[in-house]
Amino acid sequence: MRFSPLAIAISLAFATASSTVYGQLADDQIDPRSASLVAEGRAALSSGNAEMAQDLIETGIAVDPRNRDGYVALAEVALSQELPGLAIRYYREALEIEPNDLAALEGQGQVFVQRGSMDRAQRNLDRIEALCETSCEEATSLAATIAAGPPAPQLAAQEATTASDGEPANTP
Repeated sequence: MRFSPLAIAISLAFATASSTVYGQLADDQIDPRSASLVAEGRAALSSGNAEMAQDLIETGIAVDPRNRDGYVALAEVALSQELPGLAIRYYREALEIEPNDLAALEGQGQVFVQRGSMDRAQRNLDRIEALCETSCEEATSLAATIAAGPPAPQLAAQEATTASDGEPANTP
């Protein structure tokens, strides 16, 4: 009889602890409301309404901050608004949730090329190739973008920066 109160207390502790664990979502399960809001945001973006898309996607992320697809979608919105620095930040946030997200790695690599950061883009490509056991679409797409190089205005800006650093510019 001495152990009855102790046994009851321990069993009560196990019962309450196990019931709270069952009520939580697993890390790989995203709240369906969040996924639905992100999908609506993507639809708004494809119809050309970037502001509405951003609002819907941000609401989806507020519902479930672990929704890395929401961060990728926000990066796409930022790119549609010509904000590549913000897009890189959103891709980074998606990669903090899942470091092996191929879509986020590819998207971030594409933006790195657009900004002229070829070394960082190559690191993303190397990482994608290491994650893919065989050739994958993300690696092929990013490799093609890297091979094409940064856009012409970006190249001109890099050459001007090099010239202002005291090194001779390539002028005819």
